[in-house]
Amino acid sequence: MSFLISLLWATHAATAQGILFGVMALGVYITFRVLDFPDMTCDGSFVLGGCVSAVLIVKAGWNPYVTLIVAVLAGGASGAITAFLHNKCKIPAILSGILTMTALYSINIRVMGQANTTLLGVDTVVSMVKDILPESIQGIANFTNWVVIVLGCIFVTLVTMFMYWFFGTEIGCAIRATGNNGDMVRALGEDTDKMKMLGLVIGNSLVALSGALVAQSQGYADVGMGVGTIVIGLASIVIGEVIMSRARTFKFRLISILLGAVIYRVIIAWVLQMGLKATDLKLLTALVVAIALTIPKMLGATAASKATISMKGGDSNAKH
Repeated sequence: MSFLISLLWATHAATAQGILFGVMALGVYITFRVLDFPDMTCDGSFVLGGCVSAVLIVKAGWNPYVTLIVAVLAGGASGAITAFLHNKCKIPAILSGILTMTALYSINIRVMGQANTTLLGVDTVVSMVKDILPESIQGIANFTNWVVIVLGCIFVTLVTMFMYWFFGTEIGCAIRATGNNGDMVRALGEDTDKMKMLGLVIGNSLVALSGALVAQSQGYADVGMGVGTIVIGLASIVIGEVIMSRARTFKFRLISILLGAVIYRVIIAWVLQMGLKATDLKLLTALVVAIALTIPKMLGATAASKATISMKGGDSNAKH
């Protein structure tokens, strides 16, 4: 019974974190899926958002919500640098992101002046919400996680609504078209470099926003908190696509990504509860992504073979 209770609370905490990481997964979706750009900047921009937010709260005394705006701007700037390296310096896409990510490691340490910054004893978006709520409900078990879940749902809803609106506009459609067929977009007179720039800025802005929210929810920012961000984002996307494989509209694809982010964190929490060492998490993540990528291929191959067999059967019956 105690194991089931601990598993339940672990699931609760994982859901809270998964929602916040869902914002990051949406940013990764913009660069990797919509723009078809293998952007490695995310590992650095995620940390940058957390570092900027933490430093402004601790050292400058800024309002935690205002620091989120600055974190978004900082993340957008990192995406713009990657786009500049790719568009103007003609550096390959994946290498452009790696260069920016590498530079951001040093920049993040300079921003904080140290390897990590604690947020204990200062206001955060989570603590500010907790303070305004009546004391009668603050005694609820895992109250902080409930606050994080509600806050996360609010931010996720706002981000999803923005993405759904923006990518339905003329500029948003041009970005999507650039990812699908850049040559066609250029033939229509659109500047694909500008579309890539805008897509990378928006994507990394969301990643940085997620980093700031995660840092404030966990109570610290650390230069190593972004390791594996890209893989986590891709895992969330792939898991969501497998679960909602029939989702055809853009709206349901966004929802599937958010579900994938939560499911990924829950899987990790369950496995840790079962005794897996934390040092094996990266191996588990790689296996989850590999399996999630393999399943659609296997299902597609099975469906294709069934279709071929049925066609042969139809031809045979027609001959008789």
